[in-house]
Amino acid sequence: MSNPDTQAVKNYLLALQDSICKKLEAEDGGAVFVDDIWEREINPDKPGMTGGGYTRLLVNGNVIEQGGVNFSHVFGEKMPASATAHRPELAGRSFQAMGVSLVIHPKNPLIPTSHANVRFFIAEKEGEEPVWWFGGGYDLTPYYGYEEDCIAWHKTAQDACQPFGKDVYPRFKSWCDEYFYLKHRDEQRGIGGLFFDDLNKWGFEKSFKFLQSVGDSYCDAYLPIVAKRKKLVYTEIQREFQLYRRGRYVEYNLVYDRGTLFGLQSGGRTESILMSMPPLVKWKYNWKPEANSEEDRLYKYFLKPRDWVTI
Repeated sequence: MSNPDTQAVKNYLLALQDSICKKLEAEDGGAVFVDDIWEREINPDKPGMTGGGYTRLLVNGNVIEQGGVNFSHVFGEKMPASATAHRPELAGRSFQAMGVSLVIHPKNPLIPTSHANVRFFIAEKEGEEPVWWFGGGYDLTPYYGYEEDCIAWHKTAQDACQPFGKDVYPRFKSWCDEYFYLKHRDEQRGIGGLFFDDLNKWGFEKSFKFLQSVGDSYCDAYLPIVAKRKKLVYTEIQREFQLYRRGRYVEYNLVYDRGTLFGLQSGGRTESILMSMPPLVKWKYNWKPEANSEEDRLYKYFLKPRDWVTI
C-alpha cells in the first residue's frame, strides 16, 4: 500500500475550502465569509487534541441565512472513544485528523440545506505500520421536494464516482441512506447523496483522487439548485415548516453524527464543531402534516431511500 502524503492532502483541503467559499459568496451576492483562525495549545491538566483550524462563516446573506466552511488539522496522543468503538485496533495510537466540513442553511425554505465533508485520518504507533483512511461525502436535506433537484444532485454524485468503478456510487449512496437516518424518528434526514469511510483499499493515490472527485463535485451538485430556487416566493407557513424540520438536523448531529461525537469526545473546539447548527429552529409537540399537503408529501415520497438517477 502506497505511503500517505499528508501535506498533499492538507494543501488540497485548504484549496477546496477557499474555492467553495468563493463560489458560495458569488451565488449569495451579498454577505461574505468571516474568517476565524484558531489554534489549540497543549494543556497538561486536560489532555486532548492539539493543532488548529480555519473556520469561515457567512451569516445573513441574501440567500444563505448561515453557512460555515471549516478546515481543521488536529493531533492527539490517543483516539477518542467514538473512533475506537468503530475501530478497536486503533486504541493506544496517536493520530492526526484533517478535513473540510460544511453546512449551508438557506433562508428560503424552497432551497434545501446541504452538508459536505471530506477528511483524512492517520493513526500511528511506534514499531507498527500507520493506519490511515479517507472518508466523507455529501447529502441534501430539502424542506419542499422537487424531483428534478433530487435527480440532478444524485446524477452529479454518480458522475463523481464513475471513474472509480460502476459499483462505487450505488454502494456509497446506500451507505449514505443508512448513515443519515434518525432511528428515534424512523425518518431519513434528507434525500441522501454519498457517504464513505475507512477508504484505503485502493492505495493512497487512488483513494486521494476519489476524495478530490467528491470534494470538487459538491458545488456542481448544489449551486445549480440554489440558483434555480433562490428567487421563488415562499409563504410564512413554508418558513415555519423549515424551522420545524431544522430540528431534525440538530437532533441528528447531536445524537448520531460521527464527526460531531469525535470532535466533542476528543476535546475539540466546540464553536467549530457546532457551526453546523442552524441559526433558528422550532420544535412542536407531536406535530403532524396535513394530509396530502406538500409537507406530507415530503415525508411520504422524498424522505424515502430511492434510486433517483433512474426515476
